[in-house]
Amino acid sequence: MPRVGIVRRANYPQVDKAISLLPTLTVDRASGVPVSRQIYERIREAILTGQLGPGLRLPSTRQLAAELGVSRTTTLAAYERLRHEGYLDGLIGSGTTVALLQIHPPVQPSASNMETRREAGELSAQGAGVAGVRWQLRSAGRFPAFPVGQPAFDAFPAQLWGRVVARRARSVASLLRYQHPAGDPALREAIAAYLGMARGVRCTADRVLVVSGAQAGLSLAARMLLDPGDGALVEDPGYYGARGAVVAAGGVPVPIPVGSNGFDVSAAPPGARLAFVTPSHQFPLGVTMSLPRRLALLRWAATVGGYVVEDDYDSEYRYAGDPLPSLQGLDTAGRVVYVGSFSKVLFPALRIGYLVVPDGLVDAFAAGHRFAAGHAPALEQAALADFIAAGHFARHIRRMRALYAERGAVLAGALRRELDGLVSVSDAEAGLHLVGWLPDEVDDAWAAARAAQNGVDTQALSAHAMQPYGRNGLLLGYAATPQREIVAGVRRLAAALG
Repeated sequence: MPRVGIVRRANYPQVDKAISLLPTLTVDRASGVPVSRQIYERIREAILTGQLGPGLRLPSTRQLAAELGVSRTTTLAAYERLRHEGYLDGLIGSGTTVALLQIHPPVQPSASNMETRREAGELSAQGAGVAGVRWQLRSAGRFPAFPVGQPAFDAFPAQLWGRVVARRARSVASLLRYQHPAGDPALREAIAAYLGMARGVRCTADRVLVVSGAQAGLSLAARMLLDPGDGALVEDPGYYGARGAVVAAGGVPVPIPVGSNGFDVSAAPPGARLAFVTPSHQFPLGVTMSLPRRLALLRWAATVGGYVVEDDYDSEYRYAGDPLPSLQGLDTAGRVVYVGSFSKVLFPALRIGYLVVPDGLVDAFAAGHRFAAGHAPALEQAALADFIAAGHFARHIRRMRALYAERGAVLAGALRRELDGLVSVSDAEAGLHLVGWLPDEVDDAWAAARAAQNGVDTQALSAHAMQPYGRNGLLLGYAATPQREIVAGVRRLAAALG
């Protein structure tokens, strides 16, 4: 992968002469990939490979549209996405030019340059694969409206949490030494009791392993259950963290389409022995895996001698009926590794998650955690155990369930009023985000870029897919957005897309 760096403008003179056409730029209308995305990808590749040099002036969107036989809206969407990502500069009166980036073309390793490659600090093939996973999709909360995957920071009982932590910190001496890699015993007991009651998980404390967040749990499961080159089934569209965990372990993500009934293991090719799923509230589509498909997935795992990693990331938040029981609770053959986290129910910076591991794998997983991370932070584990034991955790979930249901309803109503005919949305029945479906002719990557320009934090559904999904949509988080900001945010989104 080429390396990119910013250079001083004076290093490259502006090229005043406009090129009439990008010689290698073609579009394939039969491919199923939106034409604007094809144009974006062709130009981006030409920039990264050096075909289009820094400062080079591109044809206008109108001229390029005429030469390709497409609408100007299509070329405008491609250019705006490239400009938003930093590949193009657009100056009023000066046209659109390639940004002043310093591109280092990739060097193919050979017997003669392998030593130089190592001395230069180049990544391994596996490291390059991990770096290529689009992890930046998670919102950073740079705007107040609609960040995805974040809880209500404004409603978190910060003072109460601070008192619990301070009380623990006064007796911190016992927490200064190395801890057991499986985690604080009191916290493991509390997690096991909670999961059995709230999620129908079959477990005891000795099967719980505390890790530094759900991503650490996904990565540990992938490392322990995959050999290099093994295929692992992942939802498509699906959570990029699962794909990243597979690649980091040397595996190959195998996309399985997700329909209205969730992940369908009947579409799995032969050879795979591991699957990553979000059955209770699929990310990002929000669908629930049906009971027949859950049972089929468990039969598949038992038949091939494989495992299913169940990411139960926000299942506490269901607003129509009770939370659905876990997939792990249906497992009688010990084939499900259950992953959970406190990031969505408390706050992400806590960095505490957990796994429930089948009998026979607990010691192996604990050893894997020991050599990867040692143990999760000791003070936070102890404080969290106290927070749960005192009943604060259960009360907080009840309050947040009511708050998120209200915020989801406000968002759905505002979208219907302000964006009727452009964005369609269903009521929020679970989770922390909605999918706003766009018309087929509106590219969701373009829409997300336009929204960001108007101070609205969204994610394009297509960015979570390995293969063309067939529908365009925007992910809109509502949990972290105060109600006073929801309507204003929707109006900014309407202005961006109008």
